[in-house]
Amino acid sequence: MNVFRGPTQFSAGPACALTIGNFDGVHRGHRALLKQLKDGAKEKDLVSCVMTFEPHPKEFFSPEQAPPRILNLRDKLCAFSEVGVDRVVVEHFDNAFAKLTPEEFVSEILVKRLNAKWILIGDDFCYGAKRAGNFASLKAAGDRLGFEVSSIATVLEDGERISSSALRDALASGDMQLVAKLLGRPYGISGHVIHGQKLGRELGFPTLNLAVANHLHHRKPATSGIFVAQVHGLSDKPLPAVSSLGVRPTVEDEGRVLLETHVFDYDQDAYGKVVTVELLEKIRDEEKYSNLNTLTHAIAADAQHARNYFQKKTYV
Repeated sequence: MNVFRGPTQFSAGPACALTIGNFDGVHRGHRALLKQLKDGAKEKDLVSCVMTFEPHPKEFFSPEQAPPRILNLRDKLCAFSEVGVDRVVVEHFDNAFAKLTPEEFVSEILVKRLNAKWILIGDDFCYGAKRAGNFASLKAAGDRLGFEVSSIATVLEDGERISSSALRDALASGDMQLVAKLLGRPYGISGHVIHGQKLGRELGFPTLNLAVANHLHHRKPATSGIFVAQVHGLSDKPLPAVSSLGVRPTVEDEGRVLLETHVFDYDQDAYGKVVTVELLEKIRDEEKYSNLNTLTHAIAADAQHARNYFQKKTYV
């Protein structure tokens, strides 16, 4: 899969089958669209291409009101790669891009830069400054400029639409079983293992630390709390673990969001490695404890909960 930082990185290449969107989560609804894109591209002898945005347009216009990210960019690109998309264009969403009229977006971006010959989108798709363009106007532009436009039906789960909003609700409530059902896979967060305060090691529970969000960038995690987890990237199979995702209220108040993961019976150096931590079941919310001794007892109970989870899975 080729990744381009904006369509201006390349001149018009092979004609493509294109879909456009934020694709936060790359959930089962997104994957149904991407499969249709791939199948249509193959049938029409086109390159399959996804255009997505960084930052999310809502983060650009209203960072304080923007919804929490479900996936970071790394994980979103990995999900696209797993699906088998040929090309991803990550458009930097800024003032200049936001001011493009619908006509400019179509002629300059879709036609001249991306060489789109077939565009597959939802029928609620809007584009251009002030979201003035819609499915009907894009279809009319295609008739004039020589590209085809198709829509995809909404994907339902038990009569409910599979959407990023529904996924965020499930994450916020800690229903990781529903999250996995909507995603079609466990919810995972990846990143480089960084150095922490080494407090977990002092308490007898050394952790792998991933930086997830920073309040200065207005990014909030889609979920938080203590979780049964498993870690990919340290072995040829996922390793059982317990994770804490949040702001660590007992030990600091800087607003940093960290994913701290204690991998059971693992004592190797992992600093700098890229790992993926899958959150399988929520144990409880974060709490602020009066002292480190109380915190240590809570961590021990959480670790035992997670060990019991994996033991039950082994014997089921």
